[in-house]
Amino acid sequence: MEDRITISHHPYTPLPDGDNAPSSGVSPATQNGRRRSLKFVLVLSGVLAVGLIMGAMFSFSTNDGGAVKMSTESPEKISELVGRGVSEGVSMKSFRRPLLGNEPPANFPWNSNALSWQRTAFHFQPTKNWMNDPNGPLFYKGWYHLFYQYNRDGAIWGKKIVWGHAVSRDLIHWNHLPVAMVTDQWYDVNGVWTGSATILPDGQIVMLYTGSTNESVQVQNLAYPADPSDPLLIEWIKYPNNPVLVPPPGIDFKDFRDPTTAWLTPEGMWRFVIGSKLNKTGISLVYDTVDFKNFTLLDGLLHAVHGTGMWECVDFYPISKVGENGLDTSINGLGVKHVMKASLDDDRNDYYALGTYDPVSTTWVPDNPKMDVGIGLRYDYGIYYASKTFYDSNKKRRVLWSWIKETDSELSDIKKGWASVQGIPRTILFDHKTGSNLLQWPVEEVNKLRSNKTVFENLEVNGGAVVPLEIGLGSQLDITAEFEVDKKSLESVQESNEVYDCKNSMGAAGRGALGPFGLLILADEQLLEQTPIYFYIVKGSGGDLKTFFCADHSRSSEATDVDKEIYGSIVPVLRGEKLTVRILVDHSIVESFSQGGRTCITSRVYPTKAIYNNAKVFLFNNATEAKITASLNIWQMNTAQRHSHFTELMM
Repeated sequence: MEDRITISHHPYTPLPDGDNAPSSGVSPATQNGRRRSLKFVLVLSGVLAVGLIMGAMFSFSTNDGGAVKMSTESPEKISELVGRGVSEGVSMKSFRRPLLGNEPPANFPWNSNALSWQRTAFHFQPTKNWMNDPNGPLFYKGWYHLFYQYNRDGAIWGKKIVWGHAVSRDLIHWNHLPVAMVTDQWYDVNGVWTGSATILPDGQIVMLYTGSTNESVQVQNLAYPADPSDPLLIEWIKYPNNPVLVPPPGIDFKDFRDPTTAWLTPEGMWRFVIGSKLNKTGISLVYDTVDFKNFTLLDGLLHAVHGTGMWECVDFYPISKVGENGLDTSINGLGVKHVMKASLDDDRNDYYALGTYDPVSTTWVPDNPKMDVGIGLRYDYGIYYASKTFYDSNKKRRVLWSWIKETDSELSDIKKGWASVQGIPRTILFDHKTGSNLLQWPVEEVNKLRSNKTVFENLEVNGGAVVPLEIGLGSQLDITAEFEVDKKSLESVQESNEVYDCKNSMGAAGRGALGPFGLLILADEQLLEQTPIYFYIVKGSGGDLKTFFCADHSRSSEATDVDKEIYGSIVPVLRGEKLTVRILVDHSIVESFSQGGRTCITSRVYPTKAIYNNAKVFLFNNATEAKITASLNIWQMNTAQRHSHFTELMM
């Protein structure tokens, strides 16, 4: 039986600051001399248990009580190479490859030529150093804004994470702006962490973000533009009475982070969610506010799932069941489903589920409990984490951002001087055909980078064949492909009880009756290095076909210190549909979308040979009993413009 958690009503008063700040050692559960009580009651297998009250102690210095503007700070040295973030109370930031033996893999002797090739051409990344979670994306006065977690001091995650900032007219060509918020106050001195933007009806912007205090307590803070008339939002002010929220009793001081965008309730309150956990149950705490300065923690939880652990970067938004446009975050009613998404700290993947939101009871119920958050669908089955959506009022769409981490060694990242990219922004729609999942697709603006289209029509590929595709350079590509399996093969193949799983299979090298088949991208001429993106079909009892979509990294590089796993999952294929895939290749990142975006896989690959002029594309069919026919469109992709100066934007 799952944990059942109820929370008593809990009004909240912000912790005072400035001249009235309490002295060192004040408990976050004590406000204005009164102890606020909050009980977490668990019912586990019929046994009542009361959660422990875990009071976090603060120690801080005061300021002058006025509005706080951003300031600069001196850089700190890169620390020793260890797992990042865990001791600070956030998810592991460095990638850890599974060890085949007792010794870690030797660091590959990368040269500058290969490391330079890894930098992307049209994915967003800063000019140098470390980046992780996207923060507070929004559209404002003609500009798209992206804030992001940024380490100004080096190419690994650090304890002085700030908010980088960039703007774009089209989500593809970016202009880098000065850092938006830095670690200059006691309540965020150990990190200006992830947050979300809410745009009020009068156009005002409020930004709630998590700060890590000088005692590494996670608190929520308020910031707002210094000059709302500035379309570039260069300067930000921190509310003088920050923090506006501290961990409530029963919540560990390192398990309280990442506030969502707020939405309006029928009563005119602003409501938002903060991720947390209780024991191994992932939970979403719900707060109401009128002014974003005073808050009430509501009874109960928006949702909780036993066994899923800490919920980071929670996102909650409506999706239309009938229309083709995105919805503003406050929309609810007939024809609307709500998406709940959480980034799971335990396995560092992003899970979502569709369900029904009741604003009166403040609950969200999944359509299918067997596909609940953390145990069902994922945004992406590859390297994809800490995602965040925003409603784009400019084009009436919901846009998804995500952090794509490195899967090489930290020593390599330090050598090349940067780490991590943002995935191509994706539009999100309800899949009207299946009625049970989302569709994710690259924003339409990315198509403007296409050039030099090559078309291949009705290529027949027999089992065991590999066909080179003459397209020129293979480092920057947009590929769309359709596959059809010979009908006679489908009918003649014997039914099977085969249980297939991308991760635990032999990858593209394994052979089945109806797969694998697909494309080899970032491959060298001799196929010593290759990254297969492929389909695998299993014919089960009754003749039912089950299709899997996979990405095989096992031979993507001759380097020993990079990720070599196989990723993927099942993809719904409806009767009469061809198998389709779109693949964006941008040097060391590959994003693959099958069946219009029902199943997506993001890959980070680091070839040593298949780079520059040696990066090739092949069509392959490794099925033993099926012939396939493939038609493809392949575009070369231009490099997106990036600017590190913003003075001309002010003209």
